[in-house]
Amino acid sequence: MNVAEPFYTLDEHGPRIEEFLGKIVDLGGFELDFEVASGENPHPDIEDPELVVRFFGPDVELLLANKAELLLALEYLTMEMLRMPSDHHERLCFDANDYRMLRIAELRLSATTAAEKVKRSKLPFRFSPMSSRERRIIHLALRNEPEVRSESSGMGPFRQVVIYPAGMPAPPEPPHQPYERRDRDRGRDRDRSGPPRRGPGGGRDRGPGRGRR
Repeated sequence: MNVAEPFYTLDEHGPRIEEFLGKIVDLGGFELDFEVASGENPHPDIEDPELVVRFFGPDVELLLANKAELLLALEYLTMEMLRMPSDHHERLCFDANDYRMLRIAELRLSATTAAEKVKRSKLPFRFSPMSSRERRIIHLALRNEPEVRSESSGMGPFRQVVIYPAGMPAPPEPPHQPYERRDRDRGRDRDRSGPPRRGPGGGRDRGPGRGRR
């Protein structure tokens, strides 16, 4: 059987990643070192990256604070620099202190616990929004559960996994509106429904340039 050649190789993409991250680490004043290596993973059925970036050094804990918010942000920025399409994101993995292995174990346990809750209650369970990589881990963890099913719901950074009882249909997705349109609509609704503005003397505010007669 022929094995497909990796799309992202250490020889071609490693130097680009090193240069990009080196500038960020220096400009940020972080005490961090990192290495770019060919991918390897103990969970190939869940995650099988072609390249792995591992961080180490005194400031690693900063990368892992708030559920590895900074680590994942650096990962995303690097994907954007490489112009990786979303269906290629699983080919690049950032890690520090074996965070990825621990996170995979945590997500699989959360998926199993949530599935048991759905079986007992017969009600859907919604996870908090998460990345496409983490949503995939939830889906794969539940693929052999006949009594429940998992679906992704929402748009963009608010996309989340919902677990349903196997026979329950999912509600239709609300129509998508661009974020600016939704913000503008919310502001217009507040203007319509809010109380009339009052001037300094307690009367209705007549707006600039309109004094009392």
